[in-house]
Amino acid sequence: MKALVFQEPGRTTWRDVPDPGIEDASDVIVRVDAVTICGTDLHIVKGDVPEVSPGRVLGHEAVGTVVEAGGDVRTVRPGDRVLVSCISACGRCRFCREARYGQCRGGGGWVLGHTIDGTQAEYVRVPFADLSVYPLPNSVDSVDAVLLADIFPTAYEVGVRNGGVSPGETVVVVGAGPIGLAAVATSRLYSPERVIAVDLADARLDAARSLGAEATVRADEEPQQLVADLTDGLGADVVMEAVGVPETFETCTRMVRPGGRVANIGVHGKPATLHLEDLWIKDVTITTGLVDTSSTPMLLRMLANGRLPSAELVTHRFELGQMEEAYDVFSRAADTGALKVALHAPQ
Repeated sequence: MKALVFQEPGRTTWRDVPDPGIEDASDVIVRVDAVTICGTDLHIVKGDVPEVSPGRVLGHEAVGTVVEAGGDVRTVRPGDRVLVSCISACGRCRFCREARYGQCRGGGGWVLGHTIDGTQAEYVRVPFADLSVYPLPNSVDSVDAVLLADIFPTAYEVGVRNGGVSPGETVVVVGAGPIGLAAVATSRLYSPERVIAVDLADARLDAARSLGAEATVRADEEPQQLVADLTDGLGADVVMEAVGVPETFETCTRMVRPGGRVANIGVHGKPATLHLEDLWIKDVTITTGLVDTSSTPMLLRMLANGRLPSAELVTHRFELGQMEEAYDVFSRAADTGALKVALHAPQ
């Protein structure tokens, strides 16, 4: 089959690799019908995730059709259309029993495109299928659904839920890429007084407004002052970091009110300074996290009922064989206007 293979930092190739096969009775093999590219994939290509070894097939998000299932699989069978989650869950370890699947110690967690071959391919082996793939209703479009493999549960769980967004609060989302935009959309589910989006790209700020942000500000135009002006100098109740660089994390800690919450969503490849000389007295809570995908069934129900604006985030579509072109467009989002790119199997 064809797959996108990580060669070394800065270099990937779309080339022939062996077809995957069943390795454990809990596995399924899925023919990939739709896949997308995540900001985390860009971090991997840059060399920020050293656990990814040369020769690894990248990708951790997909929608596809089961073509083979191991003997222990009970929830899906060949022919079923499924969402492939970015997180695999053994279902037996301490963390899985607490529904903290991202911390699985039984061979799961974030493994696809990380420690085992991933989804940016024509076929993918998915371990622990009973807890790691989700049957899709026929009414749900594959490209819409693929955004629930990672960005929507990540934004909701690591941003909105960890941040404790509540009615009447001021929420700031720093970074209006796909994750940040999903955080804007899912924050609105909790009726905050206002959501403020911060980014350097005007097109992304426009998208944030269309998804419900009441205010937007460029990152180079004193966002901290805008937040202070809108909150009578107090600061935001919840600030979400959705970029993954030291400067934006430090900006978030300067915009939060005393007693507020900073929810870090971004993937960081470099250390950030924690200014405890300022924060120790402010009763600030800082959370981090890898998505668990425990919210995926709920989000799928909302998608099926038209309550999630996933289609609005897909700006570019490609066929699977155009993977390298899709990476180029996605990695140059400031020039191309790309929010989320989607790739599909040839019709």
